[in-house]
Parts: sequence; structure tokens; C-alpha cells
Amino acid sequence: MPHAQLLVIGAGPYGLATAALARERGIQTTIVGHPMSFWRQHMPEGMFLRSGVDWHLDAAGEHTLAAFVEDRAIPPQDLDPIPLRTFLDYCDWFRQMKRLTVREELVTDLAKPDGAFDATLAGGDHIVADAVVCAPGIRHFTNRPDWAASVPAALAAHTCDLVRFDELAGARVLIVGGRQSAYEWAALIREHGAERIDLVHRHEVPRFERVSWKFIDAHVEHTMEIGGYWRHLPKAEQDQIGRRFWEVGRLTLEHWLTPRLAWSGIHRWPGTEVVHADTSDDSDQLRVVLSNAQRLTVDRVVFASGYRADLRRVPYLETLIEDIQLVDGFPVLDEHFGTTLPDLYITGFSATRDFGPFFGFVKASPAAATLIVRELTSHN
Repeated sequence: MPHAQLLVIGAGPYGLATAALARERGIQTTIVGHPMSFWRQHMPEGMFLRSGVDWHLDAAGEHTLAAFVEDRAIPPQDLDPIPLRTFLDYCDWFRQMKRLTVREELVTDLAKPDGAFDATLAGGDHIVADAVVCAPGIRHFTNRPDWAASVPAALAAHTCDLVRFDELAGARVLIVGGRQSAYEWAALIREHGAERIDLVHRHEVPRFERVSWKFIDAHVEHTMEIGGYWRHLPKAEQDQIGRRFWEVGRLTLEHWLTPRLAWSGIHRWPGTEVVHADTSDDSDQLRVVLSNAQRLTVDRVVFASGYRADLRRVPYLETLIEDIQLVDGFPVLDEHFGTTLPDLYITGFSATRDFGPFFGFVKASPAAATLIVRELTSHN
């Protein structure tokens, strides 16, 4: 049975960033997961990122996205905005440059029977490790409105499960949500020939203009310099930062969407929500009533309703979940992402309660890696 000092479960941005730095610091590290699987399987071709070339995975600051762009001589006009494919190519390059070998299997169970962790893999093998870093993908945490349960599965999908749009040619599509994913999916569905698209969301129609995420940088730096930075901020300051995120991330969407949404078949229903939905007699269509009394008949519903962390929904943590203190589904973490179960660390989106919303973004993955590895090396 193989033994590692550190087992990293998950090979997305946070898992890769942590594994790379741990290996550079001399920690024997095993990575299990499918590299960038959420990004590859649950984001559509033709999608663009909202970030710039300054967001990368390398805590050492060497194998950055900017370095990749220079290495591949990618012209600036091909990076505004950054295509999803370019970022995936960067992540492949990062793994190559860092000599990261990923064991492409799923962990089905994680236990700690005798002081060390025992991870069971889907193929039946086991890995024993002294410490574990979990970077669970957000697909575990899809969020849907309560009424979604009344919609037949064949007629509805969350955005992360709808990444191919050919079957929506000629369809009438209802998109529930008003953030970037809602409007970008609307553009992509329109470009694949939908007959009509209705966007329903509770806030006003967002602005579409160029925005800057640079305000995140200082908070990420403070997190590395000040132990417990986010949780020690006064509530009023946390709320202020939250409002800034809402303003930049939800009420303002990317300017490059504007020409792609200029079509009479897209109908926006701001300040509304769905109050009733049921299938018509032939069950191939959905009848929807909005809070403004508007009635719609649609062929498909797309839930662009985001994600809500709940660690109890991560299958491989079922054995250990009683030993991990949770608050509203989030793990309670120390200043180095450690859980209440010694030597178990959780990073990424699941850490945003204790580390702030910045840690739901790629930008913070090097900072999380730095704090975790700093703690692991202090034990040696």
C-alpha cells in the first residue's frame, strides 16, 4: 500500500497549486483526481474567462500564465478576453513544467483509522498519507431554487451540466439567474439557434462594461501576511467587501457580451422570479408563471443559480464528516486551512467562509498553497 507524506485530492487550480509548491518544498506528494476536470467537462467550448493574465497557479511566481503566454507567443488581442481553451493549455503546461504526475482516479472514501489517512480509490487501491489536502470541485455544490424539484429532469439542467447547445436549436429556453453564467449561456444558446430565450432574475438588468478585479489583490496579500485576516475583519468591513463583489461580479458583467446579446429573441425579466412551474399535457413543455404574472411556455430550463457550499455533499468525506466542524455547510478552518480533524486541510471554494470570497477565484490559489505548505513544512 503506497504511503505519502501528503495526499492532494483534486487536480483543479487549488489542488495543482498546492501540490506543486509542496513538492518544491521537498514534501513527498501524491495527487489524485482528473486534471482540471470541472473546467474541461462542465464549462462550454467558446466560454471566456473574466480574469486577466495576472491570475495563475504558481506560488513560486515562475510558471505563471504570463510566462506561458510569452512562451507560446500568444498575441495580446487573443487574450482580451482569455478563452477557456487558453487557460486549460496553460494548466497543462504548468503540470509539465512542475513535473506533476496526477493519478487519474476518484477517491471514493477517506478514513483515518490509526493516526494516518487511508484513501480508497475507485479501482480498489489504497493510499496512506500523513496529511491530506482536499480541494473539492464546486460541482458538488450546485444550487437550485426550491421549485426546481417540480421540473422533470429531462427538461432542466444546471449550467455546469449544460455545456453543449446543439440540441437547443429551435427551442424556447428559460434561464434562471442574472450573473455572468446566465448571460454568457444566453449568448451561447442564441448562437446555437434557439427560438427564444427568457432571462429571469431578482435584481435589475446588469451593466455590461469593462471592470477591474485588482481590488482582490490586496486582500489576498493580507491573507498571507496576517493570520486569520478575513475572520478578524469587522463585520461592517466584510459586508462592504461583499457589496464590492456584488457590484463588480453580479451587477456588472463583461462588455464583450453586449453585441452577442443584441437579438430580439432574448427577453429579460429583471426584478422577478418563478412562482410556479408545471408540465403541459404532453409533458414536453413547461408552463411557468413569474412573480409579475407573466406566463411562459418553454422547452428547457437552465439553472444559472450558482453554488452553495455543503461539505456533506462530498462523497469521499462521508466517513470523516462527523469529525469536521461545519457552519452552514462550510468547514471551520484555522489560519492554514486546517480543519478540526488534525492534518486534514480543505481549500478552494469551501474555504470562503473563513478566508473570504477571494478564495472562490483562481487568483487566490497560490496564496492558499503558500499557507498550507508553510504549515506542513513547520512540522518537519
